[in-house]
Amino acid sequence: MNIGEAAAASGISRKMIRYYEEIGLLSPVPRSNAGYRVYNATIVQQLSFIRRARDLGFSLERIKTLMDLWHNTDRQSADVKALAQQYMTELDQDIKNLQSIRQQLAELVEQCHGDGQPDCSILDSLAQPKSHA
Repeated sequence: MNIGEAAAASGISRKMIRYYEEIGLLSPVPRSNAGYRVYNATIVQQLSFIRRARDLGFSLERIKTLMDLWHNTDRQSADVKALAQQYMTELDQDIKNLQSIRQQLAELVEQCHGDGQPDCSILDSLAQPKSHA
């Protein structure tokens, strides 16, 4: 199949497919005599793997590690699990940080009168140096 068909089958744009090949995330794609990339079911499966991992928020570096583990028949599932658990721990910290930011913003919004006057406690607060308490 051509790159358009591979893109449709995997849900990854042509541009990203070329990029993934360029950075070595995707196995080298064979070319026709005319120089066009020729995609097969194995490569589309790799693309689908990348797409699913990206949908879960894995970084390209982690996807490379996951793909290496996927292709390694001597792998231990414990290695895959440890990588996923490490990522979950980072996600938990990101969620805590976002919840803190949301709470701070909610407090600012609550303090703002939101009327037709120019005074705005949100802007005033943003203009103040951050307290390091």
